[in-house]
Amino acid sequence: MNREEALLQMLESTAKIQQHISEILDAKAVEAEKSRNWICSHAKESCFAEYAHQLKHSMDIHEQMIEVIDAMTKMENSLARNLKTILNRNEGSGSGGMSPFGSMFDLDGGSSS
Repeated sequence: MNREEALLQMLESTAKIQQHISEILDAKAVEAEKSRNWICSHAKESCFAEYAHQLKHSMDIHEQMIEVIDAMTKMENSLARNLKTILNRNEGSGSGGMSPFGSMFDLDGGSSS
């Protein structure tokens, strides 16, 4: 397998990972909608002895959602760094410093890294 085939295989793998991420996010959106409906129906002011307890419960729910979003963002940033490494135009590939894909994948807007 030559270098170009290896890079194409890496790009295909990255595309599959992105597809799986979109499926995870879709499932999380469905789960969040169900949670929202349950919370709106059951987490009413009358269910809590005092406002502080209601606020703590709400904050716990929001923290969980923020953790999911943060984890997905970190994973996407890592994948983007990997793609930039694969498609780095300045990497010596025997084609005058251009990537094997030419300028088709110009991620940095034409500026040198």
